[in-house]
Amino acid sequence: MSDIIKLLPDSVANQIAAGEVVQRPASVVKELMENSIDAGASDIKLIVKDAGRTLIQVTDNGHGMSETDARMCFERHATSKISNAKDLFALRTMGFRGEALASVASVARVELKTRQEQNTLGTEIIMEGSKLESQEPCNCAKGTTVAVKNLFFNTPARRNFLKSDNVEKTHLYNEFSRIALAYPEISFSYYHNNQLNTQTVAGNLNNRIVQLFGNSYKSRLIPVNESTQIANISGFVLKPEFAKKTRGEQYFFVNKRYIRSPYLNHAVEYAFSELIPDDAYPSFFIFLEIDPAQIDVNVHPTKTEIKFQDEKLLYQIIRATVKRSLGRFNIVPTLDFERETAFDDASFDKNRPVTPPVIKIDPDYNPFGGSSQSSTQAGKNLTQRASIKNWEKLYQGTLEPGNKENPETGFSGSQAEQTIISPDWNKSAGIQQGKKFMHLHGRYILTSIKSGLMLIDQQRAHERILFEKHLRMLENKKNSSQTLLYPENIKLMETDAEMLKEIKNEIAALGFEINELGKNSFVINSIPADLPENENLQKVIESILENFKKNSVDVKLDTRVNLARSLAKSLSVKYGKTMTEEEMNALADDLFSCDMPYQTPSGKPTLSTLSQDELADKFK
Repeated sequence: MSDIIKLLPDSVANQIAAGEVVQRPASVVKELMENSIDAGASDIKLIVKDAGRTLIQVTDNGHGMSETDARMCFERHATSKISNAKDLFALRTMGFRGEALASVASVARVELKTRQEQNTLGTEIIMEGSKLESQEPCNCAKGTTVAVKNLFFNTPARRNFLKSDNVEKTHLYNEFSRIALAYPEISFSYYHNNQLNTQTVAGNLNNRIVQLFGNSYKSRLIPVNESTQIANISGFVLKPEFAKKTRGEQYFFVNKRYIRSPYLNHAVEYAFSELIPDDAYPSFFIFLEIDPAQIDVNVHPTKTEIKFQDEKLLYQIIRATVKRSLGRFNIVPTLDFERETAFDDASFDKNRPVTPPVIKIDPDYNPFGGSSQSSTQAGKNLTQRASIKNWEKLYQGTLEPGNKENPETGFSGSQAEQTIISPDWNKSAGIQQGKKFMHLHGRYILTSIKSGLMLIDQQRAHERILFEKHLRMLENKKNSSQTLLYPENIKLMETDAEMLKEIKNEIAALGFEINELGKNSFVINSIPADLPENENLQKVIESILENFKKNSVDVKLDTRVNLARSLAKSLSVKYGKTMTEEEMNALADDLFSCDMPYQTPSGKPTLSTLSQDELADKFK
């Protein structure tokens, strides 16, 4: 039998490696920008055309390469980062395998120009499908420029697997922002289709977050800092009220390398427990500095997964650090039993001598005395009894005008905000004299029915009402909007801005008139008629887009259904809002006018009933 094992040609081996390293245009951006950082660049420029299909170009002002190094960098496992296996556990650079450029050159046309500072001329190399097309001297600036053209031109099946331009642009920007966050001391600029998309200047992490995510993040950040023998932790977490429905803004960096770690993510989420809803996720930018000997980054082709020597201990450190930061900035309520609060009074004079209180004793006072009691003491006792008798006056301000006080309980029977069932409310519900509602804990609406008791979840009920209303508007293309007296400008993240552009027609059908100003900025001229004018429109749009993304991830929905669900979730009345009896009455009427009143658009129940038998069982 003849031999059947053969050595694969380099061109085939490079394409196999490219399948692991180059998954989409964003993978090329990651590899090229990391090479620029390892080259000591202080200014990096990314230029993209057609979401990376036509061109991905990275230009830096780093050290550059010699003529020999420029040709050698396209060979497999050719690198300047390591020289032996021991170096894998002392990595301080982003790259180390020497596969990136060889893999990219096997599936694209690559043009490289590079020059070292001491050289007059640089070197230009053109590679196509792992083949050297040309190599010659050229005139170029100090540093390196790599242009990747016609990605996957020789593997059409992989090119067809690429998503839409908007999806690929989102991945490109995410990769760009991760690297820009990790290196705030470097200036970055990002151009797409010859338009400047994002530009950052060298500074600190706080400024870099604001440059990438918007000025609104200035007031949202809570610093995190801790030094231990295991790791040094730094960065920021966002305040609990800005938790989102998706995990989009969760960034972990280990030695400035972005990683994915659900286990460490859970440590941060655990620190936020009881501060955010169960279906929300905190946002954070956390950096870990760890001895390279304690981690292994060579476990995944894209180097986004890391093995830790003691992951459980690191989990505890991160959780405690985040918890401490939340407490330090008064996000978590604390009790201080050590602190003396008696001296907080501004009128207290620390230089004034402290005098003990004077205690007076009436030797003639007799608590069992009757007529023999002195007239003075009798007057005092009469005053005390009168003040006790009129104690009810303390509660006069708690009753609404026009409500009669129940002589047995001392509370008004028609007061909707009561959290107890008064005899008046129970009686009126039993004789069916119109609808009677009670508001419980700012969340539930209670009313009696023939079979027993009904509880309505106010937020879920309102969500169902708004969903069906907005879905009808989208289907019929009829909306009612109100023009703003003063149009409001908003600025979104790159990914949110692209999504808003994608669904702008559906947004307009709901009553929003939004025009693009450029550089991810928009102006809102009109809003739906049922949206209060004093609403924060920046938060409303961000919430709609956040819910839209969450629905897209959880289940594939029609764009109109997804948008109607997102808007209903964002605008529904929130828990804790006090509702008048008229509002509760209208909410119940609108709910039972819906096609599906018993469930939210996501399938959660909107109401629950307790029969008389179930209520009776509670008292057995």
